[in-house]
Amino acid sequence: MTAPRVPGAQLRHGRVSLALSFFIQGAVFALLVTRIPAIQDRYGISDGLLPVFLAAVPVLAGVGSVVTEQLVKRVRPGRVLRVVQPVVCLALAAAGSVGSMAQAAVALAAFGLSVGALDASMNMLGVSLQRAYGRSILLGFHAAYSLGGIVGASLAWAGAHWQLSLALLYGPVVAVLVPLALLVGRWFVDRGGAAQGGSEEGPAGAVVPLAMRLLLPLCLVMAFAYIGDSTVSNWSAKYLQDVLGSSEQLATVPYNVYMVTTLLGRAVGDLGVRRFGAVAVVRTGAVVAAGGFAVVAAAPGAWAGMAGFTLLGFGLSVLVPQTFAAAGRYAFERHGPAAADMAVARLNIFNYVGFLIGSPLVGALGDAWSYRGAMLVPMALVLVTLVYARSFGASAARYGDGHERPRTADVG
Repeated sequence: MTAPRVPGAQLRHGRVSLALSFFIQGAVFALLVTRIPAIQDRYGISDGLLPVFLAAVPVLAGVGSVVTEQLVKRVRPGRVLRVVQPVVCLALAAAGSVGSMAQAAVALAAFGLSVGALDASMNMLGVSLQRAYGRSILLGFHAAYSLGGIVGASLAWAGAHWQLSLALLYGPVVAVLVPLALLVGRWFVDRGGAAQGGSEEGPAGAVVPLAMRLLLPLCLVMAFAYIGDSTVSNWSAKYLQDVLGSSEQLATVPYNVYMVTTLLGRAVGDLGVRRFGAVAVVRTGAVVAAGGFAVVAAAPGAWAGMAGFTLLGFGLSVLVPQTFAAAGRYAFERHGPAAADMAVARLNIFNYVGFLIGSPLVGALGDAWSYRGAMLVPMALVLVTLVYARSFGASAARYGDGHERPRTADVG
């Protein structure tokens, strides 16, 4: 039996640099979303106008993802990421330091467009690097994103605690993150060039047709996962305080717990995929997440509710990375690496679809029915993943360096 080949230095450097890029994005996004009330106060955005601002960011991010799908037909995803990540950081700084509501709107629009391109190109690189490794590593990148989110949220808490202005909070952070983003971008590896005999600087590849209907099951899973995620981020504090009678201070805990358990689930998720396969991990994640929603809906008190949100973090943590991996694998096996990039970009749009639908859906159901009942809707949507679980399995086609045994290589 031939011993598995060890990934070369270029792949290892590419893996570390991409993990740092995910970390940066997690921190930047958390710094924005956790300080929305401060942005509203600074620019005098009314409660009626705020939802327009909040909806515009994911809508424009979807546009950015569509543009990236076309752009990577001519330019390597790594080059796109090198450009847009500093732009995202600078847009964050602008959102906290410009002088008027109109200028803030421009900054948030730039943030939305560039973050869509960033999310798409970042996951393209993750999927291709995983393919070059020949084993599951994509969850690790998303774990770095979760860690960045925890760091960003902690910095935002410190800024609020010390009553720092947005400019004073964002300025030093961006001054560190922009040079770091430019530095790590030097070692990105596009489409596993080092492992597959290609070149990072070569042509992007032939353009091939990719039927959207064939990706539809994975698109639905992506949207449903983000409906669940947005339910936690937007409603966990209100639910604990208004429905379960917790204190205002305790109501801030569930989302932090959710972020930590998401990090933990992703940190060990790759090991689970290698040992049991992607289908088993996705099924387990869907069942655990649905169980978490059920516990939240039936919780008699705040601590039981927090236990439910803890389960949600573990369950939802694996769904999004594995959906990207499955879409990339499916497209690559049929049409090659260019099609894999296109599949990731299209799938990324449903990230924002789920984000846009989730919070208003739960709010409307909570007002019209009950918030306990509303929690059963994302539970049911997450369970739909079980119907499509086979879409996450690897076929007989082999690729990569052969680091992994055939029965466990469910990779992107």
